[in-house]
Amino acid sequence: MTDPHNSAPPTSTGPLAGLTVLDLSRVLAGPWCAQVLGDLGAEVIKVEQPGMGDDTRKWGPPFLPDGSGDASYYACANRNKRSIAVNIATPEGADVIRGIAAKADIVIENFRPGGLAKYGLDYSDLRAIKPDLIWCSITGFGHTGPEKDRGGYDFLIQGMSGLMSVTGAPDGPPTKAGVPIADLLTGLWAAISVLGALHHRTQTGEGQQIDLAMLDGTIAMLGNHWASALNAGAEPQRMGNQHTTIVPYQDFACADGNVLVASANDQQFRRLCGILGLDELADDPRFAEIKGRAVNRAALMEYLEPAIAKWQSDDFVEAMHAAKVPGGKVNSIPQALALPQVAARELVKSLSRSNGGTVKVVGFPGQLSETPADYRRAPPLAGENTREVLREVLGMDDAKIAALEQTGAIETR
Repeated sequence: MTDPHNSAPPTSTGPLAGLTVLDLSRVLAGPWCAQVLGDLGAEVIKVEQPGMGDDTRKWGPPFLPDGSGDASYYACANRNKRSIAVNIATPEGADVIRGIAAKADIVIENFRPGGLAKYGLDYSDLRAIKPDLIWCSITGFGHTGPEKDRGGYDFLIQGMSGLMSVTGAPDGPPTKAGVPIADLLTGLWAAISVLGALHHRTQTGEGQQIDLAMLDGTIAMLGNHWASALNAGAEPQRMGNQHTTIVPYQDFACADGNVLVASANDQQFRRLCGILGLDELADDPRFAEIKGRAVNRAALMEYLEPAIAKWQSDDFVEAMHAAKVPGGKVNSIPQALALPQVAARELVKSLSRSNGGTVKVVGFPGQLSETPADYRRAPPLAGENTREVLREVLGMDDAKIAALEQTGAIETR
């Protein structure tokens, strides 16, 4: 009988095929980075603690319906990986990690600074055995600075970075984003950094260490807000669903619900005025140009709000589409996932797990014409590939694997 844990997945077709990632991270930012690299074709070996697994396996409800006990949360960041259960606190377990690292191209870890040194598994240790290794360390605050030893959590970083200060209603409290955006963005920054380091290695043969802080990554994505603060001495404020400079760029109440209007330039504003029978506003010196509309926002709303309130939302959205004015409705997440556009893009994938269950995931959004992302593995069960990886990567036989298991260094299924 074929062992479902050891069955070979389809060969990768992605642009990173042939590269191996050792994923020593957990929760979200690091696993998100590793998943991106896996979607692009890299072989990802995820290391989990025996008997525990990644923290997010328990972050439910809801849980996956396959009886595995894994939370749905875990499934968002762990496809295209093989899971091995290794206790790195044992000498034997640390040796296993060193052996895999010697054959890997990239290591991703999110221990606190110095957290792996006590096991002999930090960058300097592994670089000694693999000089061209690319090491990506993800922490809350980085490896330098007065906060470097603090733990980093998404909610904390959203607040400290200034993101929460510009999120929420003007008369409401600072508010976090509806998704763990600091974690997710840091994972993307990490993947971008790794790709840059890979190009450098291709040109020079040199590996390198990447020190990526969640605080840095979140501040960097504040975009126009940091530009205003640094260059104009401005302190950006919460504006709810309005834009700081583009007007109208917000939600409006129709007769049967709210719609979104994203009129980003003067031509779109003129067409919006035509839809509403307010053509004179497009020639009004207060509103004709984007700068004027920002300064005279309140006066403009006195015209737009009552005019839009007369419409049925479906009719107004259809009229905006016909006039090429960006607009739409606020969807729930299930509604967004069910959009015909999402179906046409084949964004949602169904993947089969080794226990016979099925998990649905949202795939890699970039559509590469020659080397598309592929989906070789569903999010694995905890430690399901330990035996397979030790045989394949380190050449261990069953007796050696059994001996390691006896020491508590590994766990197999």
